Amino acid sequence: MKTLGNETDRREIVERLASLTFDDRARWGKMSAHQMLCHLRDSYCLALGEKTASSATGLLQRTIVKGFALWVPLHWPKGVPTRPEMEQGHGGTPPVEFESDRNALRTVLDRFCTEAREPRAEHPFFGPMTPGEWWRWGYLHADHHLRQFGR
Repeated sequence: MKTLGNETDRREIVERLASLTFDDRARWGKMSAHQMLCHLRDSYCLALGEKTASSATGLLQRTIVKGFALWVPLHWPKGVPTRPEMEQGHGGTPPVEFESDRNALRTVLDRFCTEAREPRAEHPFFGPMTPGEWWRWGYLHADHHLRQFGR
């Protein structure tokens, strides 16, 4: 199972992010490639305790859904709503300049990969997460959105 705790898997995500272009079009959803960079950065900032999001969790999400989403080797479904604080055009960080936003994501991603050993926040859907769960989620979340743009 791929995870950001593994250097090879982390490098894969970084290379896929580097291949993203401003002109890439989404295969599904409403975000632009530029907005996606900001959305991912916001999500990693949430895990680091630097951004907050309203909770949408319950026993089912913290147990069965969490286990299924993190450990069953299937792609995440398209169109699952995000929390308003992470959503582009609502509470998410608006894009400024493509390369500077990509660099900001890379910086936060690097911090997430090292600082997730000490989780600072709960996931809005999955609740408390171990470092291994955060690293797995971090890989899957980036993979989901990179596939959204054909990367």
